[in-house]
Amino acid sequence: QVQLVEPGGGSVQAGGSLRLSCAASGYTYSGYYMGWFRQAPGKEREGVAAIAASGRSTYYADSVKGRFTISIDIAKNTLYLQMNGAKPEDTAMYYCAAGHPVSTMGRPLGAGLYKYWGQGTQVTVSS
Repeated sequence: QVQLVEPGGGSVQAGGSLRLSCAASGYTYSGYYMGWFRQAPGKEREGVAAIAASGRSTYYADSVKGRFTISIDIAKNTLYLQMNGAKPEDTAMYYCAAGHPVSTMGRPLGAGLYKYWGQGTQVTVSS
């Protein structure tokens, strides 16, 4: 079975930095995207960043471009999201996702084609 585990996110002041990680087990990286999504209460789930297994193709929501960086360490079976210049509007529950086939025409930042999801981790950015 595929399992995605996200350690606790945490709290940070505006302008600060935070790194999220997602440890994957039983997952085949080849041919699939992995991504980060977030959801605040009362709002729709938003695609934040996505990456192909090669690491050469990355995608970011306009709201985080230039501030967040997605990366993957296949040897460690771990996906990362480096959050720099955090803003209060970044406050949300963040989810790691995997299993979106690269071969499809679906958008990497769209949640619909991802098969596996982490349990979520809370990120709070204070002003």
